[in-house]
Amino acid sequence: MTEHDSSFTEDASTDAGTGAGTDASIGADSTGTAETGTTQAQDAVGRVLARAEARSSGYALFSPGSAQALQRPQERLAGQNHDGDQADLADRQALRRVAGLSTELEDVTEVEYRQLRLENVVLIGVYTQGTLTDAENSLHELAALAETAGAAVLDGLLQRRPNPDPSTYFGKGKAEELAGVVKALGADTVIADSELAPSQRRALEDIVKVKVIDRTAVILDIFSQHAKSREGKAQVELAQLEYLLPRLRGWGDSMSRQAGGQVGGAGAGMGSRGPGETKIELDRRRIHTRMARLRKQIAAMKPAREAKRANRKRNTVPSVAIAGYTNAGKSSLLNRITGAGLLVENALFATLDATVRRTQTTDGREFTFVDTVGFVRSLPTQLVEAFRSTLEEVADADVIVHVVDGSHPDPASQLATVRDVIGEAGARDIPELVVFNKSDLVSESDRIVLRGLEPHSIFVSARTGEGIDELLRMLDGMLPTPTIEVDVLVPYDRGDLVSQLHEHSTVLSTDYEEGGTHVRALVTPEIESQLLEYSTR
Repeated sequence: MTEHDSSFTEDASTDAGTGAGTDASIGADSTGTAETGTTQAQDAVGRVLARAEARSSGYALFSPGSAQALQRPQERLAGQNHDGDQADLADRQALRRVAGLSTELEDVTEVEYRQLRLENVVLIGVYTQGTLTDAENSLHELAALAETAGAAVLDGLLQRRPNPDPSTYFGKGKAEELAGVVKALGADTVIADSELAPSQRRALEDIVKVKVIDRTAVILDIFSQHAKSREGKAQVELAQLEYLLPRLRGWGDSMSRQAGGQVGGAGAGMGSRGPGETKIELDRRRIHTRMARLRKQIAAMKPAREAKRANRKRNTVPSVAIAGYTNAGKSSLLNRITGAGLLVENALFATLDATVRRTQTTDGREFTFVDTVGFVRSLPTQLVEAFRSTLEEVADADVIVHVVDGSHPDPASQLATVRDVIGEAGARDIPELVVFNKSDLVSESDRIVLRGLEPHSIFVSARTGEGIDELLRMLDGMLPTPTIEVDVLVPYDRGDLVSQLHEHSTVLSTDYEEGGTHVRALVTPEIESQLLEYSTR
């Protein structure tokens, strides 16, 4: 038995290295039927695991260079020792699909080891204005969105047209070329870089013979994967239903249509009356009912959010909103400053829920950082409306830290996109500080160009810590400061007022007298109203 064990080990190691089968050597063993069956089962398991390991070696979740909006995995993992607890990231990665493993069985013994393969997609885009470089950057961003959603991008096609074709989006010849590309590459899905009309999607599907979706559908899919909180899930579901409602499809000609009068005047004659296509109307009614319920749920969550915000205002805690393009490094920057431990992933829309963290200025005044959802060009209007409650955090902030990816090929479009959304949220008049993140990836010549875009901006790196101290100093000067001087004698049994003065005001002097604590300080109007009865003036 010892000899058999050693020979099996040798065969298994050979199989793992070469991928060759070992059935012949096992079949030569004549120690018994049960023993042979056990050995064969062990060999099958070893063969499957060895093949999976060989296929996945060197595999990167986001392949290098495939999307300019994403970096390589090695860069993503480096420098995260300051990000706090990243257990959520591990949970999310555990749900990723695996490249190289298909749902088809090569051996009946592999039934327990199948994993869902990556969806293979082809990207298409029509650009009516601008340069080819702009169109390619937009398509690269779509590739990043598709990869984040869990797909493998095989190819991309662009067409220059005055307007997209009203029937098939692409022109007739280009659509036939697309069908050939899809067939040759074995793609499962075609993704358009702009929102498709329902009729365009159906017509294009008839030509390419695979599923066709648009950019909005991909963004909604990412949001549904990444939403964690109860409010975030409700907001995403509402946006998905608003997108789905006009795109419901019925059974077509396979069911009779509703008709009235002389059978609708279509000349169909007698015998064409029927119950009609009622299923689609039932679906619409259910969707409307669900949307109404979700709106009520989101509205019911608003008072709790407003109560927290009112509490911060009552305590005169200034608020700094971190806004910016998706994947610009907002959560990484918040982790670097406050050690918040937020989930950080090199993917688009990794974090959706607004997160509030408290910190202090250099002179001891407290303020809060609010991490908001990222923006993207052509952000679906359904999402803007659904996440209106999250955007309220930007509108109520005292300062907006506008984070821009300095290494992105088109930072100017990022700036314009984010400012458009900030304007829609009613926050144009709030002081803004532009921060170019990822400065460790920006050359000196690129810094000159970026400085030309925003002369009063600063360069920081959440990865290395460069520029963080300068950022905090500039925030100290931009945050609202107390300007009303008070001179009060606070009784010793009101120590809470003295503590509030030290936390939220600028204390000029403190003396301890027989009647209480004599304090001179610069305060806000809210705190002044609480101290009027103790004034010595």
